[in-house]
Amino acid sequence: MTISIPGSVTGGAQTGFTSPTYTTTTDVAPDVNGKQVAVTAIGGTQTDVRTHTPSDPFTITFVRPKVTRALPNANPVTGRYTNVPVNSYDWIFRKGVKYAANQAPLVAIHRSSTGIPAGADSYDSANVRALASAVVGTLNGVSAGWGDTLVTGIM
Repeated sequence: MTISIPGSVTGGAQTGFTSPTYTTTTDVAPDVNGKQVAVTAIGGTQTDVRTHTPSDPFTITFVRPKVTRALPNANPVTGRYTNVPVNSYDWIFRKGVKYAANQAPLVAIHRSSTGIPAGADSYDSANVRALASAVVGTLNGVSAGWGDTLVTGIM
């Protein structure tokens, strides 16, 4: 199965928003190993939120490793692994934001990266999946608080 960025995203709770949704359209990712969508419509109540334009982007990008690294052979004498490579999968969210009156938007960027030790994908896939579940659930659970922290600087 490959990653699929949904055509419709249910947004997490945010102070001042009611039932936020985002409709996306497939876009070309800036990285050859990436998949990207652009937000082309919004739903719910999100006063003053803007959809994607070239000069005011609203995109979600997923990038996989250019070369997936495998677990090397263990040391034949000790049976230990001296260097376990990590495969990094990245999420990049870009949103144009205005910072002052009469100014063109600049881009706010959120990057998330998941590093999976080589071999864990097959040897311990249930716990790799548990990590993904916990990340998504946690971010969903703290969505409004995260937004409040980004706006107020208070945690």
